[in-house]
Amino acid sequence: MTEFLDLETQDGVRMPWNVIPGTKHDSSNAIIPVSALYTPLKPLPSTTPTLPYAPLRCRNCRAVLNPFSIVDFASKIWICPFCLARNHFPPHYHSISDDNLPAELYPQCTTIEYESSPAERSSVPPVFLFVVDTCVIEEEVGFLKSSVSQAVGLLPENSMVGLITFGTYVPKVYVFKGSKEVTKDQIMEQMGFFVKRARPATGVVAGVRDGLSQESISRFLLPASECEFAMNSILEELQKDPWPVPTDQRATRCTGTALSVAAHLLGACVPGSGARIMAFTGGPTTEGPGAIIGKNLSEPVRSHKDLDKDSAPYYHKAVKFYEGLAKQLVHQGHVLDLFACALDQVGVAELKVAVERTGGLVVLAESFGHSVFKDSFKRVFQSGDHDLGLSSNGIFEVNCSKDIRVQGIIGPCASLEKKGPLSSETVIGQGNTTAWKMCGLDKATSLCLVFEMVKKDSPEAIDQSANSQFYFQFLTYYQHGSGQMRLRTTTLSRRWVAGPGSIQARNFVNIYFCSDIIVSEKETMKSSIFRWTGSLAPCFFVLDLISGFDQEAAAAVMARVVSFKMETEAEFDPIRWLDKSLIHLCSRFGEYQKESPSSFSLSPRFSIFPQFIFHLRRSQFVQVFNNSPDETAYFRMILNRENVANSVVMIQPSLISYSFHSTPEPALLDVAAISADRILLLDSYFTVVVFHGSTIAQWRKAGYQNQPEHVVFAQLLQAPHDDANAILKERFPEPRLVICDQHGSQARFLLAKLNPSATYNSDVPAPEKEILFTDDVSFETFLDHLQRLAVQ
Repeated sequence: MTEFLDLETQDGVRMPWNVIPGTKHDSSNAIIPVSALYTPLKPLPSTTPTLPYAPLRCRNCRAVLNPFSIVDFASKIWICPFCLARNHFPPHYHSISDDNLPAELYPQCTTIEYESSPAERSSVPPVFLFVVDTCVIEEEVGFLKSSVSQAVGLLPENSMVGLITFGTYVPKVYVFKGSKEVTKDQIMEQMGFFVKRARPATGVVAGVRDGLSQESISRFLLPASECEFAMNSILEELQKDPWPVPTDQRATRCTGTALSVAAHLLGACVPGSGARIMAFTGGPTTEGPGAIIGKNLSEPVRSHKDLDKDSAPYYHKAVKFYEGLAKQLVHQGHVLDLFACALDQVGVAELKVAVERTGGLVVLAESFGHSVFKDSFKRVFQSGDHDLGLSSNGIFEVNCSKDIRVQGIIGPCASLEKKGPLSSETVIGQGNTTAWKMCGLDKATSLCLVFEMVKKDSPEAIDQSANSQFYFQFLTYYQHGSGQMRLRTTTLSRRWVAGPGSIQARNFVNIYFCSDIIVSEKETMKSSIFRWTGSLAPCFFVLDLISGFDQEAAAAVMARVVSFKMETEAEFDPIRWLDKSLIHLCSRFGEYQKESPSSFSLSPRFSIFPQFIFHLRRSQFVQVFNNSPDETAYFRMILNRENVANSVVMIQPSLISYSFHSTPEPALLDVAAISADRILLLDSYFTVVVFHGSTIAQWRKAGYQNQPEHVVFAQLLQAPHDDANAILKERFPEPRLVICDQHGSQARFLLAKLNPSATYNSDVPAPEKEILFTDDVSFETFLDHLQRLAVQ
């Protein structure tokens, strides 16, 4: 994987196929879609400059000048690699030559950033509007007040701050009935925006330029430096919602109305600015638009089974309301962040569309006093090594070669409906466009772009002598945290191949070529292979595809695609779809003799992929049993915004073993890894588990670590905790830390992720070995079935 990691370091891109199946037929046979996982704001290497001038763009397709452009230095002309249009350099490029290249033409500068002039800096500072739920117990109100007060103290001094509290009514001073939907005009009228200044007769009323006075805006949004004392005073006086709640009913909570008021207020005061609505909710919405359940406690909150049977009466109406809210926020350029802390469901599944399309942050925890919420929320405002790098008002565009179409993006963005010749008729995620709005994005935000090959199968398709390169260009125009507008461009080149792919020829050649054989050995066999197959094209076509396969990126793409299909396709069977895809992939790229499972083997490029699919089938993204719709929505939202490395940890957790006999070392994610004299550290992304073997736990309880002669044992106990804390500090949202012992109740957090190679119905296991009480098949059984089906 080293070469793929190097490419990611330079460009923030990982692709399952780095040698691309070049025709429509070949790409469909490749099973894994031609796709890319791209992190637009991934920190650039220190050697990459930021250019203080505007980019040079193609007059035809608007692609930006890049290292793959063909330059005629004598004529001062450059040829666009995407549309082959000839473009003249402007006068200020007159001195360019082979020895005097501008930075954007350096071969290593495939990703580069342009910054705007100071005159283009946004005049509106960042805006934070806190929307706080008061329908929670007094203890939770105290936790929430403390966190919000701390956040206000960490805000940049010039940032604008506002506060809305809601329970049955919203907000605190200007009161709106929570059961009714509120319009923008009603907001402006009731809040007295035009008391001292007449409302303009025509046009849209939004911001100072369109008719609002700064004085009227300042009543609701003030600089943090001016209002910190007032905000803290209000927060100190904040009490639990006084509205009485009968013992047999839920609190009357109008989250939807509160968010609608917040969106209208920001739309009127600061449209197009980098504004964030930070919503804190501690229970289900029961009143007004966006309600997910009735007030009566006898009515259960919807489950996955209810959604499958279409027996959740509030669900579709709530989703429709939040889709409208998402559309409004995207139009305004504002972000919705959600911090949901409750033992019950709060409606994350319904709110998902608004949070995801605006690029908002999401944190799900049990309480506002839990470290998962407190530390994650603090990270939003911290600077330094673990700064999230929050940016806003992003627009993401794609250019690609003429034989490629964009099917869509799965990730935190919204379509700008800019349909053109590069947009495919087949839609996956946010599609039918080549431009997307990213209201909020940060250094970790990653998008999954899915492409479609449109080149037809023909003799010309196999002749690659003319130009065997496909080009992609990703343009991200965004507002930096400093207020400065920037453009980041990433231009990629990938080789494509095409061929008929004879199965017999493929298998014959794979036996000799898929392992690391030196070139001279390959050359000596060409003549005999040619005599046997009649052509080398099908053989080397498959070998080329194998050489560029990134199995980690492929697993991350498959996880996003299967999650998307589960949410959008009725009667979709994810297990059957994953199994069928894996069987076809292994049948096409494996080495075997027909009807002989024992002869089956995979190239090292593919060898770990079945393992990823095995764990994906068992993951929280596919298995919804024992998870609520809110939890499933939360897991998928995080998956859809994370890079390949983090996605792989979510799919197949990492396991580290600590013992007296060796330094910390990776362990197989298998029940056999459990030993009485070991400590295991499991990182499943959402949960970090420190698991003590039974002997280690007994020694710890006996206090041996506190005795001077057992200092080595104390160090052994401390090492996994130090490593766990390092993981917690660098990740957002912060994972849940579970410390448990073998045979303890919380050991389930580890056991649920392990391969069940030894279960209660296995052949009499050794008494000291751990067993799992599950009917799940082991990876070995899964692999046996895979081999048998792949060779048929």
